[in-house]
Amino acid sequence: GLGTMGYGLPAAVGAKTGCPSAQVINISGDGSFQMSMQELGTIKQYKLGVKIVILNNRRLGMVRELQKMKYGGRYSQVFLEDNPDFIKLAAAYGIKGERITRNEEVEGALKRMLADDSAYLLDCAIDPDEPTL
Repeated sequence: GLGTMGYGLPAAVGAKTGCPSAQVINISGDGSFQMSMQELGTIKQYKLGVKIVILNNRRLGMVRELQKMKYGGRYSQVFLEDNPDFIKLAAAYGIKGERITRNEEVEGALKRMLADDSAYLLDCAIDPDEPTL
């Protein structure tokens, strides 16, 4: 860990601002995204074509795994069952998005996201028990 949770989205905003012609994609867990999702306002205000891929397992994935491995599954504050609807949140900022739930949807969703020059949020449902480490 190195404690970088929440850093991805603001870093993507900075990268896109510094190099507007570059394709910038932030890949983030749902917990990490929630730590800096207010940056959607910056993305909208400055019309930044940042792409956001959320790996949504409804968990603080690495923290939960460490609690499982090192503390015998005594979990504390790692379950995010009540996440907001990230697609509606993006839409509130005028940002396009879609949610996928099956592996078969990945290729088409990525093609649609990458073909769009504007900001885009792709919410990918992930099995909560899929290992992250």
